[in-house]
Amino acid sequence: MKKILILLIIISGIYFPQKLIAQVDEFSNFCSNFLPFPYISDGQEYRALLVEDEIAEFRTTFYGGATYRIVACSGMEEGNLTFRLYDAQRNELFDSSIFNNTQYWDFKFNSTVDCIIEAELNPNTGNSGFAFILIGFK
Repeated sequence: MKKILILLIIISGIYFPQKLIAQVDEFSNFCSNFLPFPYISDGQEYRALLVEDEIAEFRTTFYGGATYRIVACSGMEEGNLTFRLYDAQRNELFDSSIFNNTQYWDFKFNSTVDCIIEAELNPNTGNSGFAFILIGFK
């Protein structure tokens, strides 16, 4: 089933690329609404196509002294994506599922920290979709 769904997504991307790109851009724009001024984007969009219980993993570095916001979205509704933040030793620092799958989290480190962000779809809202993670700082 998983392979069939991935194959259908790939085929639709080949035959309807403008539609797929437009949909991805629409989701990205929705997600960026949760990164308002005074936050400045780090300039990257962390994206992954997830099917069923897959987990996307992104690695980044947060610098001491700055206030950060992680924004996580999948689709046009809130709560579709769960994200977790870990340090390099996999100690959990935040889990959005504890906070009703909140779209974002604000935090600050005193020193530079390498981190891992994991994202997975909320099983109650769908079985496939794009995971979008945005990071901003102020």
